[in-house]
This record gives sequence, C-alpha cells and structure tokens, in this order.
Amino acid sequence: MLTIEPSRNWLRHLPKCELHLHLEGTIVPETLVALSHRHNTEPLTLEAARALYVYENFIGFLMAFKAVSERLQASDDYELIAYEMVRRLAAQGVRHAEVYISVGIILHFKQHLRVDDVIAAVERGRTRAEQEFGTTVFWIFDAVRHFGVEEAAVVFRKAAELKQQYPSIVGIGIGGDEARGPAEDFRDLYAEAKAAGLHLTVHAGESVPASSIWSAINIGAERIGHALSAVNDPELLDLLAERQIPLELNVTSNLRTGCCGAMEHHPVRHYFERGLMVTLNSDDPPMFGADLLDEYETVQRDFEFTNEQMREFAANSAEASFLPAERKVSLLREIEAYPAR
Repeated sequence: MLTIEPSRNWLRHLPKCELHLHLEGTIVPETLVALSHRHNTEPLTLEAARALYVYENFIGFLMAFKAVSERLQASDDYELIAYEMVRRLAAQGVRHAEVYISVGIILHFKQHLRVDDVIAAVERGRTRAEQEFGTTVFWIFDAVRHFGVEEAAVVFRKAAELKQQYPSIVGIGIGGDEARGPAEDFRDLYAEAKAAGLHLTVHAGESVPASSIWSAINIGAERIGHALSAVNDPELLDLLAERQIPLELNVTSNLRTGCCGAMEHHPVRHYFERGLMVTLNSDDPPMFGADLLDEYETVQRDFEFTNEQMREFAANSAEASFLPAERKVSLLREIEAYPAR
C-alpha cells in the first residue's frame, strides 16, 4: 500500500457525526480549573488539573473519569461543559453528536444535585451553543452497570420521564465495568425503555470477551460501543455484518486504556473490510488526547484508508444516528457531494 498522508483540513470540513462521546469526558483541564475557581477556596492549578487525567490501565481510567466528574458540583457547571463541548465539536466539522450523560454517577455520588436541574442546565448549554455554532446534540442517559439493576432502573425511568419535556433525550445505555455488570441482567429494563420510546445502546466487548457483545445484541442493543472483542468471533462478525448493527469504535481510547495493545492490532480495518457498520468516535477526548478530528486523521494515516473510505465512515455516522429520516438523508447527500479533495 502507498502511505496516505491525511489532509486535516479536508477531514475537518467533512460533514460527520459523533455517536460515542461522554459529556463529562469532554472537560478539558482548563475548564476544570475554571470549575475549581467556582467552588474551591484553593483552586486547582493547570498542572494539578492535568495530573487528574493520568492513569495506567482501564480501571485507572474509570477512576480518572470519576475524579474529573467530581469537580461538577452545581447544575450550572453542566451548562458550561455542554456549551464548551458543542463549541469544540463544531470546530471539528461535527454536524451532530449523540452524547452520554453519566446520570448513574450523578445519582450515586452527587445526591446534593437533582437530575432534573442538571438536565435543565445541559439543555440551556446545548440550545445556546446550537444557536451559535449549528451543531445539534441528542442526549443518552448512561447507567453504571456495576452499580446494579435497581440503580439503572432509576436512570432509565428518569430518561423516559424527562423525554416528554426534552425531545433531545433519545436513548439509554450502560457503561462501567462489564465484568461486574453483564448486559443480560438488564434485559427487562431494556424492554421497558424500548416501550417508552427510547433508543438502546450498550458498551460491550471493550475489556471482556465477545460473549458480552452477544448479550448486548440479545437485549436489543441498536448500537454497540467499542465491540473490540468481536474480532475473535467469526460467527459474531458475520451476524454484525448481516444485520448492519452499528459499532461505535474508539481507536485511541482503546489504546490508551490498554484494552488494545497496539495500533496494528486494532480491528478497525478488519471490521471495515468485513462490511460491518463502523463509525469513528472519540469517547473522552481530553483523557485520551484525541478529539474526533484527531481520530479521523489517525485512523486514515495508520490504516491507510482513502478519502472515499473516510467519507464512508462519515456516512455511516449519519446513517447510524438516531436523527429523523429527513435529517439523515440531508446529511448523507451533503457527505456524498463533498469533494474528494
């Protein structure tokens, strides 16, 4: 193969969606310092803020995510990070994003905050930023699977309740430690959420075997986050290709958490060539040192995808979104019309 040198400018202006992004994981260290000035008598220095993003493995990443999230002390903090997130997405050429809010963490660790107030705040940030920058956002309520089924039930039912007030709330998901929260345990809750009109996502196969992905499919997942271990199960790959179940891949994230040992071992190219519905995403950009534009650039360079193939990733992201059909068609036409260079 010829070495491909990506054009960052071309990739920046390529219309695209991001489907696997955690709101709390978009907080950059500079914003963390600003939050600290709001709440702490001795605010964080930038150096101390950056130190919170350092970890050695997947469990360490979960702890780092928790340490950053703990700095969100008031509902207005969520308005700030929602606005900043949309501003940065727009600068990368992201037209639409579907963003996980860690409602399970709010309920478990932030009992001084009302979920209703937090959602009102993120909605203020979203609507203000959408008006200024044009990038649209849908919310997905994320439960922490290892906190158990009962806590997830509270998260999902709150999503169903608030969806009536905020149509931007479109789905639910489970993240956290897969080994301590098998997807199968949530089967009944997923059926209930679907009946309430919510879309269903599952983090699966990130740090555990492919059986986790089978379980996610069996409980009705419409999209699967990570799906790294599918590469070890040819039958599963055949099923994913046949059903075109969208995969929310996060290449840099998988490397930084140690879930994938080396870039050359990542299955993104294999999945693409097998005909799977692959999308590219950034997960928690400042924690992994790569936003979505960086991700597109890295994947194109390291796996030698052509511009036409990168356009296919962008089209997949629009097709796999939970946008209404007319908006999908509009985005797909825009992507198709985007010049090859």
